[in-house]
Amino acid sequence: MRVPVSWLREYVPIEMPLEELATRLSVASAEVEGIERGGVVDVAPFVVGRVLEAVKHPNADRLQLTKVDVGEGEPRSIVCGAWNFGVGATVGVALPGAVLPDGLKLERREVRGEISDGMILAEDEVGLGSDHSGIMVLPETVPGTPLADVLPLADAVLLVEATGNRSDLQSIYGIAREIAALYDLPLVDNLSQKISHAWHRTRPEKTVRIDIEDYDGCPRYIGRLFEGVAIGPSPVWLRARLHAAGMRPISNVVDVTNYVMLALGSPLHAFDSTTLHEARIVVRRAAKGEKLRTLDAGDRALSTDDLLIADADRAIALAGIMGGEETEIGETTTTVLLEAANFDPFTIYRSSERHRLRSEASNRWEKGVDPYAAEAAANLTTELILELTGGEWTADTDVHDKLPERPVIAYRPDRADAVIGIDTPPADQYALLDRLGFEHKKSDVVVPTWRARDVTREIDVVEEVARFRLEDVPFTLPARRAMFGVLTREQQLRRRVEDALVGLGFSETYTPSLVPDDATTWKLPEPISVELTALRTTLLPSLVEAARRNVDAGARAIALIEIARVYLPNGDLPNERLRVAGVSEGGFLHVKGVVEAVYAALKAEPDFERTSHPLLHPGKAARTSAGVLGELHPRQLEGEWGAFELDLEDLFAASHEPVTYADFITFPAIRQDIAVSVPEEVTAGELVAAAREAAGAELREIRVFDVYRGDQVGAGRKSVAFSVAYQADDRTLTEDDAIRLRSAIVAALTKRFGAELR
Repeated sequence: MRVPVSWLREYVPIEMPLEELATRLSVASAEVEGIERGGVVDVAPFVVGRVLEAVKHPNADRLQLTKVDVGEGEPRSIVCGAWNFGVGATVGVALPGAVLPDGLKLERREVRGEISDGMILAEDEVGLGSDHSGIMVLPETVPGTPLADVLPLADAVLLVEATGNRSDLQSIYGIAREIAALYDLPLVDNLSQKISHAWHRTRPEKTVRIDIEDYDGCPRYIGRLFEGVAIGPSPVWLRARLHAAGMRPISNVVDVTNYVMLALGSPLHAFDSTTLHEARIVVRRAAKGEKLRTLDAGDRALSTDDLLIADADRAIALAGIMGGEETEIGETTTTVLLEAANFDPFTIYRSSERHRLRSEASNRWEKGVDPYAAEAAANLTTELILELTGGEWTADTDVHDKLPERPVIAYRPDRADAVIGIDTPPADQYALLDRLGFEHKKSDVVVPTWRARDVTREIDVVEEVARFRLEDVPFTLPARRAMFGVLTREQQLRRRVEDALVGLGFSETYTPSLVPDDATTWKLPEPISVELTALRTTLLPSLVEAARRNVDAGARAIALIEIARVYLPNGDLPNERLRVAGVSEGGFLHVKGVVEAVYAALKAEPDFERTSHPLLHPGKAARTSAGVLGELHPRQLEGEWGAFELDLEDLFAASHEPVTYADFITFPAIRQDIAVSVPEEVTAGELVAAAREAAGAELREIRVFDVYRGDQVGAGRKSVAFSVAYQADDRTLTEDDAIRLRSAIVAALTKRFGAELR
């Protein structure tokens, strides 16, 4: 949020350096991302002037030749290209020597044969807006008055990013209230529920007809009717305020509602009352099939969950988000219905997400707005509409269910001392809380209405005290008084997998869990965008895309891993599985070695079987009990790349951790080599599995050390050679035992695969 400092100063006296203020706010309240300084550097050469003469330039049809009183006794002659003012107008003048925001330094000069001794200013020439269509016409002011006394010529803007739970900081007044509390400064009471202005005597007896059909969605609705309104541009001070805060001025009524929203944090809306059928307001949910054309010219197909502002028979606004096109304020509007309401945060959030429609108003409603702020916002808006439009306030209605009570929380000052780590006397704690709007009643504190959503427990109150004492907390580590807690087996094994892969040269990366929807994904009921509509069911596509971006950026020796969850379809909720995936340069044998190293780190043995995968090369893809591995298809990435994706739960199930001792040294092993000829389609893994099954526990080791294809074994066949080791736990095996085991293996391979002993 953009917070003009000149606006803040209307509510709280700011004398401290802005850098100090930004640091203090960032530590205690909301992060200040920066300070923008705008306007002119030296305000002295900028003054208020009054136009005494204005005639057409004798040598230029598009220029005026003016005489302007700037409080010096003799008027100055100034040539001007604008025609939206005349004799008697009060204007801003830059005298020779003035430096404009764009760096231009003014000098006395001759324009088409006439002397121009200064410049009459448009708002963009002093950084107060973007309009260059005409001169700023100011309220009547004594000529020679410093222009900085009338307009914020040199202003700073705080760029404040409030956390989602601090909805009270979504306003200029909320920031001012926080500054007043932090520095113990006086704060202007701008949220009084009483009408204390001169116009209170004109409060009407007539009412606006307002029907709330859904008090859960709309706990409060204030409607005020204004007649005889003249729509036109806002005064310069208001336009400058909105421009500095990042909003575009539109017209006086619309600008006032935006101004009050920024000032007090309670959004408002204005309708052209003559367009309302039966002059009624109905707050209800949308009917099935109902539609609304919003102010952004978007046709909205409404859901029955959408909360609407309607008249007697149609929708006129999407509540809390955006008004409708048919009832917007226009140049011909003379009767205005003002809405100052309160809406349920979740209802507004759901509709905003569903329609992909966000606004300054919805951003505030979905975080939660103080329902008690609605009347203060209506009062300030009423004052400004009457002042700026010449209208009359003719009707008023405030419809609400019982407004929520202020939360009451039992509080122990000694608990705050224990949590914060430093002592704060109870009287000082209550004084700090009082500055934040809390009240002290015996052993309880009463939470202000603007903090009712985020301060609900004693520890929340402790945090409020802690925010004031953070600078006093010493930078020391807490004393360790006990050791407790250990890693679970799964946590230990996960770290072992990570360490093994990092040791092999992989770098960990994080890729988005949200992907476009397809037939295999678990689709989100309320996606955050049209591109991110589902939760992924596999990690590999995201990793391949990450590798592709690195290649395009010119990176070399790329090896990426990710450990993250995938979300498999499983009814109403997805089945979450934790997986590890990797992509690296190198072909099938390289990635097979990586997977074998991962299994070895877990004291497990992989069994590889041929498989297929959409991302992998045909004939160069394999699977284990935990997942897939293989060489990427050339269409995915140019060159030889290996990839794997393993399910950690299945991987850990194959692990022999914790390791148990087995006797491998008391009785020696007998080692042999066996070579068999088998059909080409038989895999080495199948042969190893069959051999283990046939020989039983006495076959301690078996590994493939050679695969041969050639004329000696014939077409369509291959020779696979194994190194085997036989060993028993209770005796030394004999030569006869070795012959028996060898025969059992060969017989099993011959029977199952048509193997021939070589």
